[in-house]
Amino acid sequence: MVHVRPSLIELQSYVPGRKVPGAIVLASNESPYGLLPGVASRLAELTGGLSRYPDMGAVRLLEALAARHGVAPGHIAVGAGSSEVCGQLLHTVSSAGTEAVFGWRSFEAYPILTTVAGGAAIHVPLRDHHQDLDAMAAAVTDRTRLVFVCNPNNPTSTAVGETPLRAFVDRLPEHVLVVVDEAYHEYADPSEVPDALALFGDRPNVVVLRTFSKAYALAGLRVGYCVGAPEIIAQVRKTQTPFSVSALAQEAAIAALQENEEVVRRAGLTVKERERVTHELRSLGYELPDSQANFLWLPLGQDSTAFTDHCLDNGVILRAFPGEGVRVTIGLPEENAAFLTAAAAWKTDAQ
Repeated sequence: MVHVRPSLIELQSYVPGRKVPGAIVLASNESPYGLLPGVASRLAELTGGLSRYPDMGAVRLLEALAARHGVAPGHIAVGAGSSEVCGQLLHTVSSAGTEAVFGWRSFEAYPILTTVAGGAAIHVPLRDHHQDLDAMAAAVTDRTRLVFVCNPNNPTSTAVGETPLRAFVDRLPEHVLVVVDEAYHEYADPSEVPDALALFGDRPNVVVLRTFSKAYALAGLRVGYCVGAPEIIAQVRKTQTPFSVSALAQEAAIAALQENEEVVRRAGLTVKERERVTHELRSLGYELPDSQANFLWLPLGQDSTAFTDHCLDNGVILRAFPGEGVRVTIGLPEENAAFLTAAAAWKTDAQ
């Protein structure tokens, strides 16, 4: 029998959001508005060239991203979604006996990708649904090579402000790579949640992660990227799977960057709905933290699975984290209304 790494045998696989024909999907934090207009028209022009390999260096995409963020292309590495970029970062710094630290619960891929990269995943419990930065800093040892800060945090929707985030980074040893994962940056209130690129752009041990899967509505094409010091980015690029970002994905991302006004408009619609749904849920008696993302967190504990089953019976798919809570993506107004109807029925049945 082929010898397989024991750490992989014991590892739980990533579980994607459910898809049920005809049901409303509020489980995967996708944009509900479809492709951006400029992206749709650009993709229609590209189908004839798909028999050729994509540009492995993604030169045009790197140049577009560099122009957007005011840095040189050498500061940016891309991958097939931010999940692959997380893996690239881990493969860059991890080896047997090293550790990666992150709050838990957070993005489900962190422990999986850490183990695949050969490191040990250190889960630091959240405090009141927020990442406990003091406890995370205390968990850093001489074996720590990377720390993830998901901001806003998936799945709890909470965020870390500028002052505690800056203090946290200042406390960490310079050899530890700090990855600020800003997958939901476009939905956050800038007066409360910092832009880590602006905050730490000069830090050689800080990398900021972004994605096109959420506000840019390209979840099906898989484009993510990170911005950091060119010395670390040059090494990160070596770990990318060759040609992992397809030609369609590269061109779609370039087109999406030109649609910033529409991205901002759509994000604003989602934030408005987020506030409405939050208010309605609290009116129904649900307790939930304030959200800075395009989803809400219902800390239902042992009722989490039963609640999602109830909502599925009413045609709405949510994401349960058994024993902990339920993540509810903000969809279109009519989709959110269907969810609220199911949530109200749950409260009525419970009385």
